[in-house]
Amino acid sequence: MTHDVDSNEDLKPKAKRAKGFQISLKGRALRLLSQREHSRFELERKLKPFEETPGELAEALDFLQAKDFINEQRVVESVVNSRSRKLGASRVRQELQAKGLPVEAIAEAVQEMRSTELERAREVWRKKFGEPPVDQAGRVKQVRFLVSRGFAPEVVKRVVAGADDLE
Repeated sequence: MTHDVDSNEDLKPKAKRAKGFQISLKGRALRLLSQREHSRFELERKLKPFEETPGELAEALDFLQAKDFINEQRVVESVVNSRSRKLGASRVRQELQAKGLPVEAIAEAVQEMRSTELERAREVWRKKFGEPPVDQAGRVKQVRFLVSRGFAPEVVKRVVAGADDLE
């Protein structure tokens, strides 16, 4: 009876791929988009090696963009929502730029983040340190940590200097 189970190998996805089945560019793009939002630039970079004929990738991405599967504004919102809890505006700006997003959308998102920068920096500081530095070395460590997270220097100074004023 085990022979009957083995005869169903053609139903297994692994067997299909092994027999030469190749996922289309749209399929690959949709698989990537199902995991998280991607910008068109990211999809082009990731899918370029799979393009068989010139223009095929652009055509597939145009189709997906027309159907709103690729949406630059959603990418911006996704990155800001997921990364702003731990990072400052300048670091989030770098991540958005690396995704090849429009400059206007990045500038708008960063401007919105600046209004909450101090509160977010305080929360990140509180989770990491929780108490004011006891000496200069501790102060330098805290400043370096917050700056590396992309918080503005003036915000970092306020957070570390006013650490003892926090609740």
